[in-house]
Amino acid sequence: MELGVSGTLLLVVLISLVLYFLTWRRNLRQKNMPPGPPPLPLLGSLLDLNTKEIPMSLMKLGETYGPVFTVYLSSAPAVVLIGYDCVKEALIDNGDVFSKRGHLEFTQLITNGYGVLLSNGERCTQLRRFSLSTLRNFGMGKRSIEERIQEEVHYITEEIEKKGSSQFDPTDFLTLFVSNIICFIVFGERFDYEDVKFMTILNLLKEMFVVMSSNWGMLLNVFPKFISLLPGPHQKIFTNLEKLKHFVAESLEDHKATLDPNCPRDLIDCFLMKMEEEKSNTKTEFHFDNLFGTVIDLFFAGIETLSRTLQYGLLYLLKYPDVESKIQEEMDRVIGQNQCPSVEDRVQMPYTDAVIHEIQRFAAIAPLGLPHATSQDTTFRGYHIPKGTTVVTMLTSVLRDPKYFKNPEQFDPTNFLNDDGSFRKNEAFVPFSLGKRSCIGEGLARMEIFLFFTTILQKFNLKSVMDKEDIEITPEPNKNGVIPRTYQMYVIPR
Repeated sequence: MELGVSGTLLLVVLISLVLYFLTWRRNLRQKNMPPGPPPLPLLGSLLDLNTKEIPMSLMKLGETYGPVFTVYLSSAPAVVLIGYDCVKEALIDNGDVFSKRGHLEFTQLITNGYGVLLSNGERCTQLRRFSLSTLRNFGMGKRSIEERIQEEVHYITEEIEKKGSSQFDPTDFLTLFVSNIICFIVFGERFDYEDVKFMTILNLLKEMFVVMSSNWGMLLNVFPKFISLLPGPHQKIFTNLEKLKHFVAESLEDHKATLDPNCPRDLIDCFLMKMEEEKSNTKTEFHFDNLFGTVIDLFFAGIETLSRTLQYGLLYLLKYPDVESKIQEEMDRVIGQNQCPSVEDRVQMPYTDAVIHEIQRFAAIAPLGLPHATSQDTTFRGYHIPKGTTVVTMLTSVLRDPKYFKNPEQFDPTNFLNDDGSFRKNEAFVPFSLGKRSCIGEGLARMEIFLFFTTILQKFNLKSVMDKEDIEITPEPNKNGVIPRTYQMYVIPR
């Protein structure tokens, strides 16, 4: 009798699951969503994705399902766009529909929706306008930030020069260089490379980056609410955030005591002035939480993306010494050995400019870009995409689109050169993304990259500790295509 009851219950459960599955699948088909691998209840498309190589997995799915397809993150759909034409059609031609920032539970846990990078609506509009204006005043084409970058490159070259002919891993030097420029913009000062406060900030950020790229970080991405409640090394993310928040709060108080509204020194001063301007506005977006969110956005977006770009760039030059020699020949002709490189020199240095563009194209350090979402129900290339659907714009597929780049899987500066040697623009060059949510720090980053490489190559010849044939320039395996391989190098003064 007991077996009969158990068997009946089991049969009822199985029938219920089958009916649920069939109803679920029928509802999916009725939505006329873009095609994709058949999802499973709860798991979604997880079995069709290598979680350690997600960009590569999505590119392979694109070969099967075309430039617009759907994957499921658990039960939530995400539409993936492949290739320049498709991404442009969404972010430029239909920018109003696709410019919303996609919602990620993991980032919501960290930012609580504050800051400029991952916010939406009026908050995003106001903070983005403020951030662009501030970066423009303290950089983005202004002489003041150019001189500041030139100064920081000088300090880095001094540190490298101390190594003599000893081999070294350039990663830490690049982090110091990039971080100090952000500190200047945010806090109005640069730090000595051994300054306790400076090293504390960098160590807190580094620990967070390490945890985020670990297995615990991946679990936190997939099951954020559940994993965040468990003890483990991932809790370091939240404790470090609190320490950074305390540091920014202290800096804010110091700035209040010394603020001169007629001469703002940095981003915090500018933010304080906006706070004062809108103090009677009960719905103002200019409060401490958004200040901290914006500061964290600048550090996270600036340090990782730019330092990795420079790290890849040095690696490519070690792999292709003939490219390095051509840059130095052009630089000697345009700038000489004694004059400090300037952003204005870029116009007269088409080969160097082409190499820098190719470094950013080939590195593709943000292969998935940041997630977008649809602001309304829409029809895109014949498919229905509901309001609020996450949209993944595969920037790596744009930067390596064979329609726009010859031999896209090879490092080749001629992608940006005309036959006569002049610089050639390419509309598919989008390392900073496209449209209304493109990177707010693009101008600043372009300035830093140019001044870094020209100054370093003006002073040094770069040397690898291994034969160039043995240098591997592909990303670190099983790190989602974003982590450069570690390497050793040394320099010889020119």
